[in-house]
Amino acid sequence: MIDLTIRLRNFSIDLYERLNQDSTNSSKPPSSDSPFGKNNDQKIKDNVTQATDRDDADTNESNIGDSEHSGDNTQNASDNDKTDKSEDEQKENKRKPGRQPGSQGFGRRGSPVAYRTEQHYPEQCIICNSQLDTNRAVLHTGFYTYELEKNSDNSFHSISIVCILHHYYSQVCSCGHENIAYPGSGCEAVIEGRACNIQLSEYTLVGPMLAAFIASLSRDYGMSRNKIRDYLKTWFNFELSAGMICKTIREAGIACYPVVDELIEQLQEKEQVHLDETTWKEKGILLWVWVGITANIAVYLIGTRKKEMLLQLITEAFMGWIITDGYGVYRGYEKRQRCLAHLIRKAVSLTGAVDEKVQKMGDWFLNELRRLINEMASGQAGKNQCNPTLARLKRACNLGAESEHAKLKSLAKEILNDWDAVVAFVKNPELPATNNLAERALRWVVLYRKITFGTRTPEGSRSFAATLSVVKTCRLRNIDPWNYVAQTIARARKGLAPMAIG
Repeated sequence: MIDLTIRLRNFSIDLYERLNQDSTNSSKPPSSDSPFGKNNDQKIKDNVTQATDRDDADTNESNIGDSEHSGDNTQNASDNDKTDKSEDEQKENKRKPGRQPGSQGFGRRGSPVAYRTEQHYPEQCIICNSQLDTNRAVLHTGFYTYELEKNSDNSFHSISIVCILHHYYSQVCSCGHENIAYPGSGCEAVIEGRACNIQLSEYTLVGPMLAAFIASLSRDYGMSRNKIRDYLKTWFNFELSAGMICKTIREAGIACYPVVDELIEQLQEKEQVHLDETTWKEKGILLWVWVGITANIAVYLIGTRKKEMLLQLITEAFMGWIITDGYGVYRGYEKRQRCLAHLIRKAVSLTGAVDEKVQKMGDWFLNELRRLINEMASGQAGKNQCNPTLARLKRACNLGAESEHAKLKSLAKEILNDWDAVVAFVKNPELPATNNLAERALRWVVLYRKITFGTRTPEGSRSFAATLSVVKTCRLRNIDPWNYVAQTIARARKGLAPMAIG
């Protein structure tokens, strides 16, 4: 009974300390904090109590009326039992995503009215390489494209969606060969089981700038396909199907794939790279979003939490420093700086412990870690000046490692086992003491995950990560991100390589 009482006491203390944890004293993100202040807890309880009392009163009133129809309800329940299906039958009849067979189609009302016409002529004979005279060209085919155009003058800026008619011509060369101008085409994204693969081509309804605008509404503002459809209808009087909107968003990410490959190569040449990861769901499967970021490069990848994903960001060619948290995958790198902000939050958590000795040890850890950061941030302290602080911190770790308190012992051993990475910025003052750059880079990913609940396919995950990488990198380099994405889409539809960023 004594042993059981002790275990229950320790368990209750652990639950009490966990109840008071938030983003200031643990590794929880700020988004997990309660929107209500601690002073409003009693008000919340009172409101819940009042709501419960009202529900009980409504339930009592409804029970009086329902008792008159109890016989009918019993008969209905028996009928429902007969119509229930087994779990296997429900799985077979589960509704598939996308347009259902027999549903009403989506078409355009009336004929499009072209705002302007663009002519495309064959310029050179592919047989004899002679130049062709456009005056003798004959119209071969044509199609409509809707494009977003920015109108600006000295007084205001505006945007509008215009219809462009593309005419493609053919011409017979003097050698007798007929040359025909065709819309450009790029790569094709193939997924097994998909009814129609995504083909990057100029023969499409949505122009490059409009495609970038639709992608920005999704990737930058977290709008769903239906919300984007309503937005275009409300503000531009322009209608697109949800399927076309989804294809356009994917297309923007597919066009950014080569840019991401180039950014990963540039990442290996940097002297410092901040790394971090957060959870992600892909059709209910737990994955992770990795980010590698510097002062002018940001690369996002979605995959497992294994080291293979880290090796895609940081290859064997990388010779610089990495700034990370305490995840074990990073410990294989010798040149590593540990984020002290995570350790400080754990020390803050110890200051709220029930045991008074543990509180004092938490204050000790907290003071030494903050003093170490302040000494290095002042720019006047070197390794020798920081030695007293390092000695006190190590003594606190040695004493904490012998404690019976689980969290205090864990923090002390964590610092001791990773001591070289914790104090690496003392020997190398150019290193930052925290990993805030990578954590801020993942902030929008966390918010987007809460809005959309992740992605549904590997292609959707890769497309999201690629678009985010290009947009974030452009902003780090003070470049208009979506204008660059529009140019990348236009070149990808022609089968051309993307331009370098910046």
